Amino acid sequence: MNLELTIEDERWHGLETLSLQAVSAVLLYCELDPDICEVSVLGCDDTRIAELNAEFREKQTATNVLSWPAEDLAADVPGHKPLHPQPDFTGEIALGDIAISYDTCSREAVEAGKSMDDHVTHLIVHGTLHLLGYDHIRDPDATLMEEVEVKILGKMGIDDPYNG
Repeated sequence: MNLELTIEDERWHGLETLSLQAVSAVLLYCELDPDICEVSVLGCDDTRIAELNAEFREKQTATNVLSWPAEDLAADVPGHKPLHPQPDFTGEIALGDIAISYDTCSREAVEAGKSMDDHVTHLIVHGTLHLLGYDHIRDPDATLMEEVEVKILGKMGIDDPYNG
């Protein structure tokens, strides 16, 4: 897999390994060849992610993870699987970009009593699913996305983040 990693916050240790594992797990679950997929991950802080959230979502607050799909793959019918991405003329699939904030992730992990690695892995899985057309705006889509996240995380040995 082509993972383009940018670290803007020095506290991000191990983000490359966690990102590679999480993105690969999602791609394999979705029956995509990781060797032809490209994802960019930005490890930043709350200040930077708040700027991005304001610019792209018009929300003036920090958040844990943001994603920008290269292509809109969302299903037309609520609760259905998204479209399958197709390789471009080079044979590769550019999926898009993910930004993740250390501050919010760390705070959420502590509040939930979870390890930082497990929480970050969950958020990278979540962001990667967004790149693949999954969403949680409509209830049936949210249910599908949550089910897929739980299955992928379970295969990675991580407990259901929504139960407990």
